Amino acid sequence: MRTPPVAAALLALLAACEPSGGGLASDATADGALGDTASSGAGAVCARWNADRGDLREGEFSGDVAACEPGELSEPGPDNALRVVNLYRWMAGLPPVALDAQKSADAQACAVMLDANDALDHTPPASWSCRSPAALAAARLSNLATTAAVQAVDLYMIDTGVPNLGHRRWVLSNTLGPIGVGATRAYSCMHVINGEGQAAARWTAWPPDGDFPIQAARAIPWTTLEAAGWTIQSDALDLRKAEVTVTSAGQAMPIDVNAQLDTGYGSTFGVSVRPRGWTMQVGRTYSVAVRGLLEDIDYDVHVVDCAGGRSATN
Repeated sequence: MRTPPVAAALLALLAACEPSGGGLASDATADGALGDTASSGAGAVCARWNADRGDLREGEFSGDVAACEPGELSEPGPDNALRVVNLYRWMAGLPPVALDAQKSADAQACAVMLDANDALDHTPPASWSCRSPAALAAARLSNLATTAAVQAVDLYMIDTGVPNLGHRRWVLSNTLGPIGVGATRAYSCMHVINGEGQAAARWTAWPPDGDFPIQAARAIPWTTLEAAGWTIQSDALDLRKAEVTVTSAGQAMPIDVNAQLDTGYGSTFGVSVRPRGWTMQVGRTYSVAVRGLLEDIDYDVHVVDCAGGRSATN
């Protein structure tokens, strides 16, 4: 019997990986996918959010799982998955990535292998069917999901049930790109490890500085971003002694902080910040301060509603 998507998503395994590298931070225009979301205003953020999520079709799978034939994932599936990845990266102040044909072909073989065995595994056993060198390599180097490719991006960005929040950290990695996308109707693989990206942001937060659509925190109907936890990740700053506070309207917000996220899952260092007993509210601004590092981190998350362009202020 096929594993329910909810349960599988919560139990998904993280890929084994190496610490990502770094380079110089950069700026780009909004159409290039890197921009200053902190100063662009809710109108620009919501316009981008709604435009990039206007088409979430998954494409058609042309292969045959029973015959171990990978086939292909037709457009607009791969392009839509890539667009959602780059939307999230733009919101976080990171440059866009592209698709790689060979990585996508390997990811397609990976997805068929997962579907044939109705399970997620980064190191499949010898007993599995549809094993191939390409499928096995991609399984080790990919985010895996029990959904098709486009919806999987939202799963990775929420990442409930994954203590290291590694799927999200890979999507927001400095070294991400190019990526590969493969999917059947029920399983998908997104090749993320061993990228050539050189974004090298000194730190990246999710939710990020600036206007943040509440829809991004509610992209998966059965869970929330708060349930998984916010993240701060870095290759440049040792976050293991980070002291984090969140305030809103002058009040300290209860949080649980884990500054010991395993190294190498999309970033060298990572911190999770889980709201305790509260959820993000439209119109509220949440000010995050991180101390105990070689340099302070301060940013403000202003929650907006991108359904109909509404954005209250506090």
